[in-house]
Amino acid sequence: MAEQFVSDFDLQDYLTKGVEGIVAESVRATLKNPKEAAFMMKFAAASRRASKKRRSAEDRGEHIPPFLIASITSKCNLHCAGCYSRCNHATVDSEPVSQLTSDEWERIFDEADEFGISFILLAGGEPMLRRDVIEAAGKKQNILFPILTNGTFIDERYFALLDKCRNLVPVMSIEGSRSVTDERRGTGIYDRLIANMDEFKRRGLIFGASVTVTAKNFREVTSEDFLGSLSERGCKVVIFVEYVPVTDESRELAPTEEQRSTLLAETERLRRERPEMVYVSFPGDEKSSGGCVAAGRGFFHINSHGGAEPCPFSPYSDINVRNTSLREAMHSPLFTALRSGDILLDDHEGGCVLFEKRAEVEALLGMG
Repeated sequence: MAEQFVSDFDLQDYLTKGVEGIVAESVRATLKNPKEAAFMMKFAAASRRASKKRRSAEDRGEHIPPFLIASITSKCNLHCAGCYSRCNHATVDSEPVSQLTSDEWERIFDEADEFGISFILLAGGEPMLRRDVIEAAGKKQNILFPILTNGTFIDERYFALLDKCRNLVPVMSIEGSRSVTDERRGTGIYDRLIANMDEFKRRGLIFGASVTVTAKNFREVTSEDFLGSLSERGCKVVIFVEYVPVTDESRELAPTEEQRSTLLAETERLRRERPEMVYVSFPGDEKSSGGCVAAGRGFFHINSHGGAEPCPFSPYSDINVRNTSLREAMHSPLFTALRSGDILLDDHEGGCVLFEKRAEVEALLGMG
């Protein structure tokens, strides 16, 4: 079967238009926030140029995804209940060994810029433990770097860096109310996040929120009260991440099929009725994107040691960017097989199709 790519819902187009909307808002407030308006206008132009590069590559028969997820460290200071990354042993407490250096990450960012990747999500572990890599990302002004962070390491030095490099956008993880957030993430985390948000607003800095959607907090995090409070605090991006169970014990936290369908409908409604914020549903947007967008269809993942993986929830790799180019990694045998086959398009119970079909992914690697 020939490679099949995103068709109905164009997430890149939606995010670019979202950036342009934020630009328009920034321009209206230009006397108060000229730095943000100037950066956003430049980035919108860079994003359009990147889209042209990807279209040209498509015309030559090469598909370039608009997104990359980069887990820049395996270390984290929190022990969030049911964390998939700890269950997969991708996140640990010990000091990481043989992780990619900031120079290696900078080379990857350069390559991504060269062939038209517009968005690189910095993840972990806790990415703000790698200030060296985040500083390297700040130099790449053609790329927008959302930083998926627990918010506990945002200090005065980071505020100064984020003010200087407007392409770095912290996306802080919050679970809803104080009680729900602190129950999953630890006592005092909610208050720290709210204080950060208020300080971002005071300084005129853009930030986002990442919300892990579980069967427990589903109603709360999709409520007008919760989303309205984020908007009032100046939040510009909301990423809904459906909880993916990686142990039998945590399966009860996974949203039901009815809740997943409702979340998709709610996301579409919010895009229409609350355009002041940009909404991404992961992996929910795959339903309107013609199937799972991992393995290079819409994005792929590089782990902290350089392994190119289909997705953070599917930690399998047959190639390492330490030893090869980013372009070669995008066309690895594993990625090519996944894009050319049916696994990414399969129906599944919920969460991540690659996690549910991991036996088939392992078979492609000769592990089964």
